Amino acid sequence: MADLRINLAGITAPNPFWLASAPPTNTGYQVQRAFESGWGGAVWKTLGDPIINTSSRFAAVHFNGQRVAGFNNIELITDRPLEVNLKEIYETKKRFPDHAVVVSLMVEPKQRKWHEIVKRVEAVGVDGLELNFGCPHGMAERGMGAASGQQPDLVEAQTMWVKEVATTPVIVKLTPNITDITTTARAAVQGGADAISLINTINSLAGVDLDTWNTIPHVGGKGAHGGYCGPAVKPIALNMLSECARDPRVGVPISGIGGISTWRDAVEFMLMGASGVQVCTAAMHHGFRIVEEMTEGLNDYLDDKGIARVMDIVGRSVERYSNWGDLDLNYKIVANINTDTCINCNKCHIACEDTAHQCIERLVDSNGRAYLQVHEEDCVGCNLCSIVCPVEGAINMVEVPSADAPMSWNQRQQALAELAQRIVN
Repeated sequence: MADLRINLAGITAPNPFWLASAPPTNTGYQVQRAFESGWGGAVWKTLGDPIINTSSRFAAVHFNGQRVAGFNNIELITDRPLEVNLKEIYETKKRFPDHAVVVSLMVEPKQRKWHEIVKRVEAVGVDGLELNFGCPHGMAERGMGAASGQQPDLVEAQTMWVKEVATTPVIVKLTPNITDITTTARAAVQGGADAISLINTINSLAGVDLDTWNTIPHVGGKGAHGGYCGPAVKPIALNMLSECARDPRVGVPISGIGGISTWRDAVEFMLMGASGVQVCTAAMHHGFRIVEEMTEGLNDYLDDKGIARVMDIVGRSVERYSNWGDLDLNYKIVANINTDTCINCNKCHIACEDTAHQCIERLVDSNGRAYLQVHEEDCVGCNLCSIVCPVEGAINMVEVPSADAPMSWNQRQQALAELAQRIVN
């Protein structure tokens, strides 16, 4: 059995699977049920001045038969009194001392407000704090959440105010609704953040009802933008995580969030730099028991790889993530169609003929049987045919050995500049 314990900036947990700050962590009853099911930690639903939530607040994007490919919400922070939350946090931590109990916080960007809530929350024995600078709706209109998180100076200042009084590790949760997430990540670190978490939800509108013309969801005929999460946002989250993980000016542990539904997703996030992951939509879709499959799958994966500790995979793929200008222009792959497994659906031929490079031809053998063939000299290795193919393994992308040395765009431009300079001289 592999060691699944993690340490995120001094916050320890029996496994890397935490529930994110969201509806599943709204009460002590829920968090305790989650810990009983096997979750390693939880970030308590954001505390602050309680608000009133709308009655209709969730929506989902279903795609091609898959339920909840994406999830949209217009729910805000806690609508329960601070005293009630603090009592339940204390009871939860006392009952589960080995599980990570982190509390999400959001208040007005005022030093006094931050000092007050930090002291009250830490007094009940939490393991850490997560500053919510990411919520894109409702709270942002009040100058909090993403409204703060989109301004590096406010991220730095508020983090600094929290660090002035905090005695537990401080995690800063970042908004993806920004041009360059590393800018605010660096600001959080400059303010003293012990770790960052990302991504929070993405600004979105789930849809429009074609019969009533109401937005989805709507509240009495009125709609508003919400936060988007779920499997559909995973590629966006992975990119932003990777950008922060490879930025030397960030350099703090990262809690990965965004579309994590399986142990495979978790491994990808950890390989790209996350010390642990947070899950929300998958738990809301399938319930707390999904963590059992997650931990079992992660353990089996590590055993198969001969890796003793899950922390040993953190960041192992970061060095392989670079800029486009550093990619080898002489690297080449071509498509290879396995005629034994190909079902001749022609999807690859259609995709290549209509939208790619016209390098797959339909032929007929001597027995009158149709088959597909790739003209390797015309194939640019774009991967489209293998992507649209419905049969696993029917199309493989095969590397073609090159006699040319690796040459990136940046190297090419540098060589051209040097040649031009020699000509001038």
